[in-house]
Amino acid sequence: MSDAAQPTAAEVRAAAEAVKAALDRHLDAVERRSGDEDPAVYEAFNALAAAAEVYDELLYERHDEVTPFEIPAADDSMPPYAGPTEPHALSVLIRRDYAVAEPPRLFAQAQRIVDGDPGEHDEGAAAEVAGSVHAALGVLFGEYEPDEIASRHEEFGLEEGDSTLWVSAAEELPEPGEWLAAPFDDADPELVVCRFDVSAVFDEDEDDAEEDHDVLPAGGI
Repeated sequence: MSDAAQPTAAEVRAAAEAVKAALDRHLDAVERRSGDEDPAVYEAFNALAAAAEVYDELLYERHDEVTPFEIPAADDSMPPYAGPTEPHALSVLIRRDYAVAEPPRLFAQAQRIVDGDPGEHDEGAAAEVAGSVHAALGVLFGEYEPDEIASRHEEFGLEEGDSTLWVSAAEELPEPGEWLAAPFDDADPELVVCRFDVSAVFDEDEDDAEEDHDVLPAGGI
């Protein structure tokens, strides 16, 4: 970066003063909080994070120095809970990612399922699962519950990726069949009471390779 494009010392100083002011506002909001999910605390937190990020960037550009603060990314946080105070229904939204790491193992498992209950599968299906990942997955997920597949994924030739579970509150249970055409369109983060995340990214700086779990409470009920 050229000298002309660098921030001035005064701009860096002003950013530092903005961080100090944001710290005061955040502490004031915390001291006056009305509950665990006080929106004033949430807003003050975001303002402090934004001010610290600006200061960190200007400090680096001007002086080639950094702060010891780690600014959480927006994707790592949830908005404050805005759902019903006393929800009368809930939805459990689950996403689990898998890589098909060992297709032969997957084919063999699907073949065992088909051979074990030939009355449920015609001859064409039995032949198809021997070489089609699509068909083998259909047989596998038709036979086992998702939780069992999650616990036995290696046995089925699958490699576990990220997973998340959201517990979302609602005023009342939807009408039967109401959302089946688009089941994930109404995944509103502001209605999430709590969430449970699993990802290898949590272990990147760890010495061991064991999976970590990140639990993010998001509710105010």
